[in-house]
Amino acid sequence: MAWTWQFEDAERRPVDGPNEAFSSQSDAESWLGQGWRDLVAKGATTAILTEDDRTEYRMSLLPAGG
Repeated sequence: MAWTWQFEDAERRPVDGPNEAFSSQSDAESWLGQGWRDLVAKGATTAILTEDDRTEYRMSLLPAGG
């Protein structure tokens, strides 16, 4: 099983980001915690965590109220 991130902008258009695959959800979440600011600087506002073809969750990369 591979855990990966996809990224979208405010209009839900795909944003290019690193194409990393992780062996665990925890590893994927730790990686995002270290690099989310760079993704926001590239225009990403949402991160989507997937396991193979299943979406685990979507989350905002913007500060609360932002």
